[in-house]
Amino acid sequence: MRKMHTEVKFFDYPFLFKEYEEEYTRIFREVCGKGAFILGEEVKRFEEEFASFIGAKHAIGVGNCTDGLLLSLYAAGIGLGDEVISVSHTFVATIEVIKFLGAKPVFADIADDHNMDVDTVEELITPRTKALLPVHLNGRVCSKMERLVEIARERGLVIIEDAAQAIGAKYKGKGAGTFGLAGCFSFYPAKLLGTFGDAGAIVTDEELASKLKMMRNHGRGEHGKVMFWGQNSRMDNMHAAFLRFKLQRLKGAIQRRREIARKYHEGLSVVGELRLPPKPVEDGDHYDVFQNYELEAEGREGLIKHLKDDGIEVAVPWGGKAVHQFAALGLASSLPRTDSHFKKAMMLPMYPSLRDDQLSHTVETIAGFYR
Repeated sequence: MRKMHTEVKFFDYPFLFKEYEEEYTRIFREVCGKGAFILGEEVKRFEEEFASFIGAKHAIGVGNCTDGLLLSLYAAGIGLGDEVISVSHTFVATIEVIKFLGAKPVFADIADDHNMDVDTVEELITPRTKALLPVHLNGRVCSKMERLVEIARERGLVIIEDAAQAIGAKYKGKGAGTFGLAGCFSFYPAKLLGTFGDAGAIVTDEELASKLKMMRNHGRGEHGKVMFWGQNSRMDNMHAAFLRFKLQRLKGAIQRRREIARKYHEGLSVVGELRLPPKPVEDGDHYDVFQNYELEAEGREGLIKHLKDDGIEVAVPWGGKAVHQFAALGLASSLPRTDSHFKKAMMLPMYPSLRDDQLSHTVETIAGFYR
């Protein structure tokens, strides 16, 4: 007799709509009925509410997080021949915006929590270095951000944060995206705060916010006057309206993610062949929101096959390669910790609608593989 599986998807995209189908349908009709689709009242209200949630002065809605990073670096004056220190353990978008501006990415290695190792940053700084671009991966703010801010201040550098995966995450009580000149967030459907398409936001101070609002709209100011070169990266009202609805429920979704992470830790911390991310705590320096649950596993390929055979979908980050490992990009670098990590890295299902029986099945199947 064929064994019956408890199916566990890596991410349940259809549920995004089904969970609040009636409310989303109502929102769609209301926005369409007003006939205002781009940069309208819904966008303005979402920007205010999102800035308040993050703990920032201003938020600027843009087409996606990649545009947010590009606009932020460009507004900060990063250009041809400049160097920007970041990490290779990230989605290629983080680094492609540096290259697109004619600047050079310089890679710091990662620390034990898979984020930038701040202790290695100073040795990478040269006279050409103009910016530091930490990436807050998997819902965790980089450790030692106060030291990174200090380095930037001492060396006259700007900090642009890639907080695409860290909406609501905090370090020593301070929100991801609020440590530097600007922080950039993603509202891709699978993100912590996801919409039904692409969208993003930048958080920053008063002076840069005014400039970025014009930059996202072809460099246009009041009455359509073009003030400088810009581009088209405007958030539409439909996304903003959906995001406003979901933002009201985000704290509950984050608590569920932290609960899932806690149960993963309880069930898997006894497995010696695994290296788990830090468990969620209430009173430490970090408040992690667990966009992903990324771990390192001995015998990864065998484990992945075992899980698949049991109906459980998992993922290897970014096709199994860090940015510097894609030969076509020509960015080969010596990053021992990052290289070691990508030989073992994998991600388990992590989303608020994951049921307890699916979670238990995943934990038991992993433990059973190593037994």
